Amino acid sequence: MTRQTRLKTPGIPGTRVLIIVQNLPVPLDRRVWLECQALQSQGYSVSVICPKGPGDPAREIIDGIAIYKYRPAPEATGALGFAIEFALCWIRTAALSLVVRRERGFDVIQACNPPDTYWLLGLLWRRFGVRFIFDHHDLNPELFLSRFGQPRGVAARFQYKTLLWLERMTFRVADHVISTNDSYRAIAIRRGKLKHSQVTVVRSGPDTRVMRPIQPFAEVGLMQESLLVYLGIMGPQDNVDKVLDVMSLLVHERERKDVRAVLMGFGDCLEALQAQCTSLGLDPYVHFTGRVGPETIANYLSAGDIGLGPDEKTPLNDLSTMNKTMEYMAYALPSVSFDLAETRVSGDASAIYVPSGNIEAFADAVERLLDDPAARADLGRAARARVASQLDWQHQAQAYVRVFDTVLGREQNAVRAAAWPFANVGVPDDDRRIDLDDANAYGEFLLNRGRRHPLPATVESIAATTRA
Repeated sequence: MTRQTRLKTPGIPGTRVLIIVQNLPVPLDRRVWLECQALQSQGYSVSVICPKGPGDPAREIIDGIAIYKYRPAPEATGALGFAIEFALCWIRTAALSLVVRRERGFDVIQACNPPDTYWLLGLLWRRFGVRFIFDHHDLNPELFLSRFGQPRGVAARFQYKTLLWLERMTFRVADHVISTNDSYRAIAIRRGKLKHSQVTVVRSGPDTRVMRPIQPFAEVGLMQESLLVYLGIMGPQDNVDKVLDVMSLLVHERERKDVRAVLMGFGDCLEALQAQCTSLGLDPYVHFTGRVGPETIANYLSAGDIGLGPDEKTPLNDLSTMNKTMEYMAYALPSVSFDLAETRVSGDASAIYVPSGNIEAFADAVERLLDDPAARADLGRAARARVASQLDWQHQAQAYVRVFDTVLGREQNAVRAAAWPFANVGVPDDDRRIDLDDANAYGEFLLNRGRRHPLPATVESIAATTRA
């Protein structure tokens, strides 16, 4: 990615988009970054407002996309803490929207949730002719139910009804809603009272030209232990503690000393998970990478034997698309997950599903795959074929850009139509990429995951790859 600092480059009226995201910095938020690239490739001028990540500058242009970042609010606890966090982020975002308007301009705002608070900003800017698109990433009422159960007290009922009201107002103000899957679309139509024509499904599929198997770095490529991998946020609803329960069962009760796990990601529960890992005596077998970039992710998802989906069945998880599942699939990695409706939609027959919360069944499925390389290869091949042919971002991006063309009344001319796939978004030329068109090379990779000369490995040698 190329980086610049000069942001004062106004776009052509009718093509200027401002994207607001509070949950993650950009370009770390993979879905939002792919959306930015899709719009830019089709002639749109794209600006983003998001929180800073560690070490991030306040202003920069990456690959022609202007990013304005604010200092994130202090970590919140409790209902009052979250209200303060949302208010601070809203105010800082609103202030930056004035800067973006002056320096680059925008004709449409796309707001990504959580939280469901930016409808008010969209409503204020509507007075100046700005349209509002809602990119529906999370079901906040279902998140509340998943974490706290059905509200019973006065305070809990008030919080839950407030979340429903904020969601309803977001749907009402939006000129168009983008849903991440059909379950979310159904909620937008039912709870939001929207017409079918007002809601478009754009799945968070990976760009499989970029996310594809590679020859792992030597530190991992030389290991002989089986490698389990997890990729994702580590929050209360993500149930990453179940990975540690599975590892404890495999290592201590079933004496599988040949298994290692790498957990990639960060979140509110990271420190608690590290403490749990130590208390379970799993430190020699489990490595936490923290926040990592695309190269490290590609390395571990290529070297891994099995991807893990520990998300339990809750009102939120059951209806949500797990990006990790499709990212595992992009690297031809078989996976084991708890049985969720939308996870089955993503993985179909290329993954193994077990009853939610059943650690014994999860460990059984992992062991069966560990002991059957041919079955792992078959699932990996099916996973890559499905994600590349049906879930790939290139297919989703056209529906995504079409929303903006429609809302802004912009014709899709022949020149822009010919730009698919993204002509101006280069695919890295990495000589470690596995040739998926070479049946022998691909078949060998699926069986050994790039292991060339097996040698004993430790968690310390795996961790060295993260630091490299």
